[in-house]
Amino acid sequence: MTIAIIAHDGRKADMVAFVKDHITLFQQKNINLIATGTTGSHLERAGLEVEKMSSGPMGGDAQIASRLVEGKIDMVIFFRDPLGKHPHEVDVNMLMRLCDVYNIPLATNHAAAIRFVKTL
Repeated sequence: MTIAIIAHDGRKADMVAFVKDHITLFQQKNINLIATGTTGSHLERAGLEVEKMSSGPMGGDAQIASRLVEGKIDMVIFFRDPLGKHPHEVDVNMLMRLCDVYNIPLATNHAAAIRFVKTL
């Protein structure tokens, strides 16, 4: 199973805390993690092995969306900052739309992410 992990700058600390709370789950051999560049760096510092794409504003969201279309991603956990302005909002919206098109589970907040990891 491959899980994409993404977090806007204002939510990266929340994402790291979430991952640390569930680190044994994310470290399982059958779970592969892919992340945008900066989020991936934070996850590596938290002790996880992760495949890093470019940062979100540099195309990382689009790279993950491409993998999703290829059938290589099973779930997306994206801690969004709904109150912030993001220069790559078009890519964010595209990624979320493609999750709907390809029926990929998408958690955009802590509560949904907890429900997702309970199913693993």
